[in-house]
Amino acid sequence: MIGNLQCVVLDCPDALALARFYQSLLGGTVNRPDPRWGLDDAWATLHTGSGLVLAFQGVDEYRPPRWPDPAHPQQFHLDIDVADLDQARQQVLQLGATLLDAGDGTRGWHIYADPAGHPFCLLRGRPDSVHPA
Repeated sequence: MIGNLQCVVLDCPDALALARFYQSLLGGTVNRPDPRWGLDDAWATLHTGSGLVLAFQGVDEYRPPRWPDPAHPQQFHLDIDVADLDQARQQVLQLGATLLDAGDGTRGWHIYADPAGHPFCLLRGRPDSVHPA
């Protein structure tokens, strides 16, 4: 095991509106204070009663999926907490991931693509690794 699933992040045109939709569907608390995330107009969270956290990322020029049209695919990414970003980087690359963005060395997360091209983030599993989006 390399890390723990932190949350599932869905792209959308309005992060807060979609968080409230899922709150109506699943219950829970929208934008509960959590040291793992910074909240703003483009980022909202839903902490559900089951412990699952959904996050919503506002995207300019959002194109919604059209099931089952592959020209408009589903859009989401996984955030995965890890103890050591450098070690986890080597492990996921060996598994077939592709590094998309390692940042400038000052932030606590890296962005990768799985072998099928789906993005996911590895985050240093500490509160100071706030993931803005």
